[in-house]
Amino acid sequence: MPNPWLVLGFLAQALFASRFVVQWISSERAGQSIVPIAFWYLSLAGALLLLIYAIYRRDPVFILGQSMGGFIYARNLALIRRKRTPSRDAGTTSP
Repeated sequence: MPNPWLVLGFLAQALFASRFVVQWISSERAGQSIVPIAFWYLSLAGALLLLIYAIYRRDPVFILGQSMGGFIYARNLALIRRKRTPSRDAGTTSP
């Protein structure tokens, strides 16, 4: 039976790498370079799984790299959500 941590590491790396395939296909379909929301979700999920693997391996370089990226990916998703969510005050008027 394969080492579960090794399986997690490879799965995380595959998930993280798949974001580029998603971005490439989306860009080809749009006829221009775009970054779909799925790119950021795959980035965040891959980074979190890689961070777990890095913590298990006790690799400080890997831990730092994946920690920093995770914040960036989460922030991009928050910015996208904020842009798509209408303001609570949008329908009100001032006296």
